[in-house]
Amino acid sequence: MKTKKTKRRYRLRNWKHDKAALVQRGSLTLWVSDDVITAWRGTRQTGKRGKPRTYSDTAVLCMATLKEVYHLPRRATQGLMGSLMRLLGLAMPVMPYSQLSRRCATLEVALPRRAKSGPLHMAVDSTGVKVFGEGEWKVRQHGYTKRRTWRKLHIGADETTGEIVAAVVTTNNVADSQVLEDLLEPSPGESHRWLSEASFC
Repeated sequence: MKTKKTKRRYRLRNWKHDKAALVQRGSLTLWVSDDVITAWRGTRQTGKRGKPRTYSDTAVLCMATLKEVYHLPRRATQGLMGSLMRLLGLAMPVMPYSQLSRRCATLEVALPRRAKSGPLHMAVDSTGVKVFGEGEWKVRQHGYTKRRTWRKLHIGADETTGEIVAAVVTTNNVADSQVLEDLLEPSPGESHRWLSEASFC
């Protein structure tokens, strides 16, 4: 004879602390380092005629990060950054959303890496990224009118931790073995990178 399993019930007795913890989940703490404030304005000379850029790459990266984390459109990102400046009491300009869009297209982002001693076991693989493509319904009904364009993203990951340590974007006709040398190039501020094994998935 089968016995009916009873679901175990948990009785919560510390309601006060539990409710306080749930409320704390919605709290927002913002910390801005002095380095970011100092490097907000652009001072780097581009070698071209005219004055230097008003905003540095640090400012672009900061606003782009807020946009992606909170899933905001560009106009709302400008408004959020402006309100944060007012809350922090900083008399600093905020990048317009149109300029943010243009600067993000050419922004170079260095992947942060944790310091590690010893050899690095890197696993290399690639995936396709569609740059332009027509909708599937339209293709089924009317066929292709424009050729799809693809790019290939080559990723080098630490086999032990799964951390992405290098990435290269190429056209779709480039193999992983052709960009292996680029994936193993030392990152800025790093004198060398040890390689013990490179495996292709």
